Amino acid sequence: MRIALVGCGAVTQAVYVPLLSRRRDLFEVSAVCDLSRTLADAVGDRLGAARRYTALEEMLADGGFDAVVMLASGSHGEAVRQAMTAGYAVLCEKPLALTRAEVAALPEGRLMVGYMKQYDPAVRRAEKLLAELGGPEAIRSVEVVVLHPSGESQLAFANLTQARDVDPGLLASLRAAERELVSRALGEPAPEPVRNLYGVSLGSICHDLSLLRRFTGSPTEISYVDTWGPAPGSIEISGPLPVRGRFGIRWHYLEDYPAYRETVAVHHDHGSLELVFPAPYLMNAPTTLTVVSGGEGGESRTHWRDVTEAFEVQLAAFHAFVNDGEPPFTDAGGALEDIVTAQRIAARYAVQQGLPVGGEAA
Repeated sequence: MRIALVGCGAVTQAVYVPLLSRRRDLFEVSAVCDLSRTLADAVGDRLGAARRYTALEEMLADGGFDAVVMLASGSHGEAVRQAMTAGYAVLCEKPLALTRAEVAALPEGRLMVGYMKQYDPAVRRAEKLLAELGGPEAIRSVEVVVLHPSGESQLAFANLTQARDVDPGLLASLRAAERELVSRALGEPAPEPVRNLYGVSLGSICHDLSLLRRFTGSPTEISYVDTWGPAPGSIEISGPLPVRGRFGIRWHYLEDYPAYRETVAVHHDHGSLELVFPAPYLMNAPTTLTVVSGGEGGESRTHWRDVTEAFEVQLAAFHAFVNDGEPPFTDAGGALEDIVTAQRIAARYAVQQGLPVGGEAA
């Protein structure tokens, strides 16, 4: 399948370039696009893509590919709209958009939103075990803890090509456009603490929201939100699950923490399922699933690992989606649920702190 890559930054270089290089049985990268010609050339050289662009519109007009993989930072709503309007299938990295309106503006078409943890073999095994235990009705609680070091420390090993050739005026205008989208989501008067919380919810915590969607369904209510420490700081979120039980998320930005760590524990009527995720940019580092159960008056713990790379499974799922019609785990509807949940998180925090909130989140 011939694909075009949009965005040649950190995730593309550290994750997608090595994966696409070894999955030439599935994909041929025909074109790459980035605001930085330096990055477009670097990624194009590594993947053998002869056509390099700095403007999405020009790349879409020239064509010569079957699908678009959207990997640029920030909101992807308008870029995805353009690609789908041009008739291309799209794999879009999370978040799909920053507002509900951007999702509503998308045309009919083939869209898959990338939450790679949903494709992790350990997550799939946990889903199967949970279904055997009775599904969402058996859950007492889902507890999440994320210890998040700086992006620079996580990617220090990757020897990334840096972009220093993008017009500063263009970057400033893009940042202003992103801020305007957040204002539409939260209201123009929304202060920085509310905006920062929304950004973390859609940029990182959304992975945990995507797992809640798989395990139990999206939360329909947020009961409590708190933040502390220097931004982005620490965040605590809790509320009821849609079927039974409650969830709690504690997310900590720790600049100098030695290694990323994320734990998702599902406590059910008969024991626990605990997932421990490694740093997302380390290819084929296994997630550990620990199954805790009782038996013969004691506790039993079983550990399960699989080195299959979740990002690679996700890419293969996109190939099956486009060519065989296999539905993705997250489409526009699932991505919209996460946007709505993030807006509920921001609104609950604003109300608790006596801060203004408006826009879609109101």
